[in-house]
Amino acid sequence: MRIGELATKSGVSVRALRYYEEQALLIPERSSGGQRHYPDSAVDRVHLIQTLYAAGLPSRTILDLLPCVDAKVNTPQSRALLRVERDRIDHQIGQLTRARDRLDDVIAFSESPASGCTLVDGGASMEYGGAHTLAVSRTG
Repeated sequence: MRIGELATKSGVSVRALRYYEEQALLIPERSSGGQRHYPDSAVDRVHLIQTLYAAGLPSRTILDLLPCVDAKVNTPQSRALLRVERDRIDHQIGQLTRARDRLDDVIAFSESPASGCTLVDGGASMEYGGAHTLAVSRTG
């Protein structure tokens, strides 16, 4: 299949596919006219690359892992690399969970009748996204 068809089937932009090629993550065959041609298995490869990117793995790490994936073999080195990445992701999950819990606390506090919290535009205390400010005033 050609690059446009792969983009459609995988749900990834042509630009992203070209980037994967630049990073040697996806290697197309070339026609005599220079057109890229991909096997049907490229759709699964693109989904795997997307999943690994979404997990925060850099291109270099993905490139190191793909030969093991292609050969359906894992090595002590690839397992160690995967463990390092898993631990990094676990750390990020912990940080995100703590951030979510703090937001839950702020939301709960702001929704309590005694809090006196109001959402105002243009304020300067606790900015969220720069557009709104949570102004907290306690009554009583």
